[in-house]
Amino acid sequence: MINCKEEILKMKEEKNATILAHYYVRDEIQELADYVGDSYYLSKIGLKLDAEIIVFCGVSFMAECAKILSPHKKVLLPNLEAKCHMVELASKEDLLNLKEKHKTAKVVSYVNSSTDIKAISDACCTSSNAYNIVKNIDADEIIFVPDKNLGSHIQKMLPEKNIILWDGYCCVHDDISSESVLNYKEKLDTEIKILVHPECNLEVRKLADFVGSTGQMIDYVGKCDSNDFLVLTESGILYELKNRYPDKVFHNLDTICNPMKCITLEDLYNSLLFEKNEIFLEESLRIKANNALLKMLELGK
Repeated sequence: MINCKEEILKMKEEKNATILAHYYVRDEIQELADYVGDSYYLSKIGLKLDAEIIVFCGVSFMAECAKILSPHKKVLLPNLEAKCHMVELASKEDLLNLKEKHKTAKVVSYVNSSTDIKAISDACCTSSNAYNIVKNIDADEIIFVPDKNLGSHIQKMLPEKNIILWDGYCCVHDDISSESVLNYKEKLDTEIKILVHPECNLEVRKLADFVGSTGQMIDYVGKCDSNDFLVLTESGILYELKNRYPDKVFHNLDTICNPMKCITLEDLYNSLLFEKNEIFLEESLRIKANNALLKMLELGK
């Protein structure tokens, strides 16, 4: 019987491949990855890699971002079913129509969007740098696409900007209810800090001791004196939290993103072995999307 872990590590060296993994993928994938992080961190890492092959264990828009930024590298997505629901909630045609109604507005697109959307955006953002992007972009009116929850969170922090919100959302985070959070907290007999991802709805964000991206949550835990945390994002983050802070206690509402979890060790093994599920992008489209991603790296500093 093939030992997938051993074979993956061996092929990685033989093929000069690097494995990137998002915090939300399966624990065993994170364990094997060369780099694990949120989408902003992985975007920056992808640019610096000397590897000939990038195997991206995340959802499809993340692999596309890696290809946009590193067009001469072979980018593989181990399972083509790993698709983000939110990406499908924004179309190029609808965004062009909205831009026509708001001619002076700049478009900031969340990385959880298609390459087509990025190509007609002025800048991209992630949940960790959205505040900086919107604050630093040269416009008072911003079309923020597609996540209305993240957009409204940034609007609250930057009231001087007029943010036009798209009616999109992450079905995983948006499904977390304030009632479920309060019920869970009530059952505990200890004081607990509530960490919330900005893709959650406003009522849940109001309950937070801290609102931030996955990477920002992990950093917050390290700086916080508390030892008990309810982490309101995808459950995959617990792997990194428990490894980094073994003396602290973490709770989660069993929040699962099925597309993130669909990548298995066997998928990773087969993708590397056969170099299959390679990402291809039309070059003129890639160049336009690349401009928005580079603007993100510039404004996000």
